[in-house]
Amino acid sequence: MGPSGAGKSTLLNILGLLDQANSGSYQLQGEAVENLRERKRQELHKKHMGFVFQAYYLIDDLTVYENIETPLIYRKVKKAERQAKVAETLDRFNIVAKKDLFPHQLSGGQQQLVGIARAIVAQPKLLLADEPTGNLHSSQGEVIMDLFKKLHREGMTIIQVTHNEKYAHYGSRIIELQDGFIRKDVALQTPASTYSKQPQV
Repeated sequence: MGPSGAGKSTLLNILGLLDQANSGSYQLQGEAVENLRERKRQELHKKHMGFVFQAYYLIDDLTVYENIETPLIYRKVKKAERQAKVAETLDRFNIVAKKDLFPHQLSGGQQQLVGIARAIVAQPKLLLADEPTGNLHSSQGEVIMDLFKKLHREGMTIIQVTHNEKYAHYGSRIIELQDGFIRKDVALQTPASTYSKQPQV
């Protein structure tokens, strides 16, 4: 959390290997990311990460189904398994009826749901979410946060940027940034700390 310009989105981009830090070290699965070759960085990003962008970044000339399927194609998942995973995800987000529509035919909230569905369809180890509920109704937002909580319980590490205090408290830790620095770092007493299977990155 933090005010505009605090560095929240920049931090997500660094964690997601989209940008490089100017200084310091970033350890991912025991490796110093700044020492990795570009090909290895791309491989880590593709295999282990999901990204929910504030601006959706759906592919305009692909249908909802095809947008959700894209990460699975990048990971070379076989067709039958891709079809099963996409069908399950469409059902989970209650957007089966939208599967043949294109992004411009959807509302902002529906595009956000598709973006989240695309980010989690491949079950990444690390999910980076930049204001994932920003364009959703409160009821939709709570559904997404409950889903994130379930995914975390199943072993997914989730880092969320949010301005919503209520949604921030779904997590197990709140870090407040200001001008690129950590202003406050608070561990929350939530059920997340008692999960039998702790997420690891």
